[in-house]
Amino acid sequence: MTIPQNSSSGKIRKLPPRYNAIVMPLALSILMSCIVSGMSTLTSVGFSSHFFSYWMDAWLFSWLVAFPSLLLVLPLVRRIVSALVRQG
Repeated sequence: MTIPQNSSSGKIRKLPPRYNAIVMPLALSILMSCIVSGMSTLTSVGFSSHFFSYWMDAWLFSWLVAFPSLLLVLPLVRRIVSALVRQG
């Protein structure tokens, strides 16, 4: 698999700004669910021979919950943060 590049400058092409509403929660849900499921799995089963398998099962389920949850709650979180943080 190759990453699309702009042929004139050799830089990776970026998505248009309208994709920010999907890409940000996608990246956040992938990273956070991976970290949290990893710590939870480690706490539950320790470093066993099946740790990685258990972790990936837990991560997949966690991500399937995390991504749609973020899509739903992110607008609310933005409003809360906007109410609490002065614009610079």
